[in-house]
Amino acid sequence: MNRRTVLTALPLAALLPEALVNAASAAAAPASSTTVYELRIYHAADGKLDALLARFRDHTIKIFAKHHMRSVAYWTPTDDPAKSNTLIYILEHPSREAATANWKSFEDDEEWKSVKAKSEENGKLVDKVDSTYMKLTDFSPHIR
Repeated sequence: MNRRTVLTALPLAALLPEALVNAASAAAAPASSTTVYELRIYHAADGKLDALLARFRDHTIKIFAKHHMRSVAYWTPTDDPAKSNTLIYILEHPSREAATANWKSFEDDEEWKSVKAKSEENGKLVDKVDSTYMKLTDFSPHIR
């Protein structure tokens, strides 16, 4: 590389760290005012929590992403009695209307129907699902 090439590239190199910081900041931008978070609590059928977790790990999360449902986090309780049959997670949707459309497209997805049927060959995995839609407060740290 000659001296001229190095000198011409210097301004670009100086801006690169700033560009990376700006890109990271944009990715961590706060959610819009219409964004909703959905808290879901799954009460697994007796003895089926491990199968439910495997279905989420191996299939459901990928299918969620295909239908614009952003997974925020997944938890299992640490204390009895819930630790043996409960999965808790939060999804992010662009709006409440989008959430409804996302769930409709997810439920109609042929891959999901196949995964669900196969995973429930020996009985249903979930007895009950609780769902609560939420919005961030103005004082909440932003989720990203």
